[in-house]
Amino acid sequence: MVKNIELKYGKRIIPLPLSAQADIFQIREPDQTITPSLFSSRLEAGLQRIRPDLSDVSIVVGDKTRLCGYPEYLPVLVNTLVDFGARRNRMTVFIAYGTHARQSDDECRAAYGDVFKNLRFIHHDCTDDRCFSNLGKTARGTRVRIRKDILDTTLLVTFGAISHHYFAGYGGGRKLVFPGLGHRESIYHNHGLFLDRNRRTLSLHCRSGVLDRNPLAEDLAEFETFRPADLAVHGILNSKGRVCNLLTGSGTGHFRNACAMHGKNCEIATDREYALVIASGGGFPKDINFIQSHKAIENASKFVQDNGTLIVLAQCADGIGSSTFLPWFDMGDWETAFDMLAKNYEGNGGTALSMMTKSQRIRILMVTDLDKKRCRTIGVEKISVDQTKTFINESTGPLAAIPNGGMLVKIS
Repeated sequence: MVKNIELKYGKRIIPLPLSAQADIFQIREPDQTITPSLFSSRLEAGLQRIRPDLSDVSIVVGDKTRLCGYPEYLPVLVNTLVDFGARRNRMTVFIAYGTHARQSDDECRAAYGDVFKNLRFIHHDCTDDRCFSNLGKTARGTRVRIRKDILDTTLLVTFGAISHHYFAGYGGGRKLVFPGLGHRESIYHNHGLFLDRNRRTLSLHCRSGVLDRNPLAEDLAEFETFRPADLAVHGILNSKGRVCNLLTGSGTGHFRNACAMHGKNCEIATDREYALVIASGGGFPKDINFIQSHKAIENASKFVQDNGTLIVLAQCADGIGSSTFLPWFDMGDWETAFDMLAKNYEGNGGTALSMMTKSQRIRILMVTDLDKKRCRTIGVEKISVDQTKTFINESTGPLAAIPNGGMLVKIS
């Protein structure tokens, strides 16, 4: 008996036949509870509570890889602020790129809708030393450099989707200000906490869904105290990227509650491991490049037994997604790359080490637009959809499929 599954690949759907015995792991889809009017009411309640000075409003949003229903709900935020006395010509929207590349105007119009035409947008540049003020260091040595305009603003609003992050625990929320609007050197130092230099391994506590005892997450929490958001909007998304809920509030407790809500939908506890796992990156924009697709590889790899096989469908239409990722594979081996990163963490070095660690334990195959040479460099084999079907047909061990590998997280 055969059961079919449909997996997203970029903006396409690829059907695959599975045996009746195959396990399929899905996220628990959140209920659609938010509406523009309900969102407006929640914003009104939040503004009534904090009674902000609206003379200079700053709104921080994610980039094209971290969308949050902006065309529909960003106008609601802006209009509600205007109703409370804010002026549109005194509002600024910051795109929290972190170290990501700047988007084109067309990409911005698609990501943010008409608001992009009507408000002032600033494309954050993590290398522009002139725009930062230095406020000291965190206990773990991260230099606290914060944009001067964010420090000077009278109302700071962050607006983004909550997600799992494979070494920061969770993304969204406070990460919009840092590393989203951070200085490159500080971002790299924080990300370098992913490395356990004493044990010469990746930190055991830097993993998806973990905030406590996670050195990187705790460093982010300390950084946040220097300039927390006055009002935070946390989006809860379903597997299609649709906003199902928008939580408004402020503070660490509010962020943790949003993370717990997201985790309830996307975390699964199981001890079972599989000889073959088929996973989709989740389609566009989750598989827009390899750096984003790595989240699905990381999550799905947890379901694969030692020496087993993982097949990931991830289009990667924008290629690797970073110029600082591939060079780490030219170091010769994991140990050399680790030593170099331990001395001077740069770019996507931690992602490279994580990828090397997985490819040493399991076989990783990809259906992707990346060329075969790049696939070999990062330790994966490029295969076709037909070859994927052959692997499924010839598999004799336990098999599982994960339609949204970028969201589903296995917890122990």
